[in-house]
Amino acid sequence: MTAAALIAGTAIAPQPALAQSAATPDTAAPQQDRPAQQGPASVSALAERLLDAVVNISTTQNAGPRGPGRVPMPRLPEGSPFEEYFDEFFNDEGGGPRLPGPGSSLGSGFVIDGAEGIIVTNNHVIAGADEIIVNFADGTTRTAELVGVDTKTDLAVLKVDPQGKKLAEVSFGDSDAMRIGDWVMAIGNPFGFGGSVTIGIISARNRQIGSGPYDDYIQTDAAINRGNSGGPLFNMYGEVIGINTAIISPTGGSIGIGFAIPSELAVNVVNQLREFGETRRGWLGVRIQTVTEEIAESLGLPEAKGVLISGIEKGGPADNGALKAGDIVIGFEGIEINDVRKLSRIVAESPVGKEVAIDILRDGEKQTVRVTLGRLEEAESASAREDQRGDESEEAPVASAKILGMTVVELDEEGRAKFELAEDINGVLVSEVEENSVAAEQGVQAGDVIVEIALQSVSTPKDVLDQIDSLKAQGRKNALLMLASKTGELRFVTLRMN
Repeated sequence: MTAAALIAGTAIAPQPALAQSAATPDTAAPQQDRPAQQGPASVSALAERLLDAVVNISTTQNAGPRGPGRVPMPRLPEGSPFEEYFDEFFNDEGGGPRLPGPGSSLGSGFVIDGAEGIIVTNNHVIAGADEIIVNFADGTTRTAELVGVDTKTDLAVLKVDPQGKKLAEVSFGDSDAMRIGDWVMAIGNPFGFGGSVTIGIISARNRQIGSGPYDDYIQTDAAINRGNSGGPLFNMYGEVIGINTAIISPTGGSIGIGFAIPSELAVNVVNQLREFGETRRGWLGVRIQTVTEEIAESLGLPEAKGVLISGIEKGGPADNGALKAGDIVIGFEGIEINDVRKLSRIVAESPVGKEVAIDILRDGEKQTVRVTLGRLEEAESASAREDQRGDESEEAPVASAKILGMTVVELDEEGRAKFELAEDINGVLVSEVEENSVAAEQGVQAGDVIVEIALQSVSTPKDVLDQIDSLKAQGRKNALLMLASKTGELRFVTLRMN
């Protein structure tokens, strides 16, 4: 079958992967002051030294539905020529990869601790497995115990019995030190052939393929095929700087577009899985979005940079007055923040319970606030438990106005019932949105509630009109609206006023 898709490297169970992982920070070798890497005349000596630490992984799976081990389907960039073929590798239902019924799956992995028998691979290689068998280069096999998995980064940690002999191991290097054009070598189990070595260069960095919240892939042209998933991507010093995870392929084989999880992302996750059997990510308790040019202009900022806080989670770490909606995060623990992805990653990698310093812009002034981080996994569990709430509220007189393609009315009991709005939402109700209006273009829908305009609270249609008039009088071209959905989730949109 000919197909083009972003697929995971698993030979028998093709499935894509997420973005992230882990290893041991103290095993990462520094690369400062090293000479530029040169492509060697031969990689035979390097390959010979590393082959014994790379393993083949086979699993057996019984028939039946898969649970939380499913890997979310990656999303190709909009307009990609491979989009139309992508679904061939996935179920029509559930959004997860098509796993086999009774049978086996093949992938790769590598040993990072030979004394303890610790092996790193992709979660999708072992997802749903009833038995995991690790095959070593010397022909021996061992049954592996699952230590822990992280579906957000598609990483898994396994453990085998070393049987009194330290296994060959490899260490993590610094993926951040790698540059586009640097030589890399992949070793894995393509199509079940075992111990195969390929070489190429880093083609690109910081790739997002839509497979998880922490996407930050290394792209390489080293040949990676189904079955390479979970295998290591080495630099020319023999250090693991990536974990091979997914490919784009019109044929089912390598066309020189492969993706690897950077070691810099993997280290923290692997350590947590080894120590706790699960991840323990930091949580700030805020909703965030990118600062666009329109948002920057509406707030009077000189440039579009930083991350806009669109809301504060009730009962979360930031629900202590330190941060508020409308703040622009520009730094975290001394690290400059320019986009949502960077802030999400750095918060997640910070220790739970740590008090962190956050640099913000508030009303045009720079401030530093301190927040003690909570745990993301606990917040997600709590959120899942409180799905539905009652929809009652006080009566309010009804008045309406039309502006920027919206009909806005006072939020009364009838409006709450009609749009099933949570009782703690306050503001001005959008009852209608005109087609092709500026509001419709920005995704405003009937049932949204305007909470603030230009960071000023509004509670009546007259407040909305007054705020828009005030912004126009100031010469502003855009109005920044904070909207609440029916569940209370907040977001910012900018509407052109001309």
